[in-house]
Amino acid sequence: MSETPRTDFWGPQFEDVITEIARQAMICGAKIAEPGVVEAVMRDDEAACGSTNPIAFRKLRDALMMVFVMQGKAYEQLGAAEAEALINPIRESLRERFHGKLGTPPAGG
Repeated sequence: MSETPRTDFWGPQFEDVITEIARQAMICGAKIAEPGVVEAVMRDDEAACGSTNPIAFRKLRDALMMVFVMQGKAYEQLGAAEAEALINPIRESLRERFHGKLGTPPAGG
């Protein structure tokens, strides 16, 4: 990833929020890498979780909403290709760090 003042700003921001999503998902037992789970959480459907923890669920939902807003802003400022080049390595790092505890992403995802 090329480090520029713009990516220096966005990189840590995305890493922090995506890591928080992973933490809260693990607490809730939400397999967010599985198809449909993020959408269920965004619909405020706690049935997407394997355990009941209203506080963690709310934090998960809030962090998901935040990352979608951030992604839109990054696309505006960096362009889609540069934003994805910044975000994808963070996603991959989380997949490696949490070893399938977030679910199994669909093939090619």
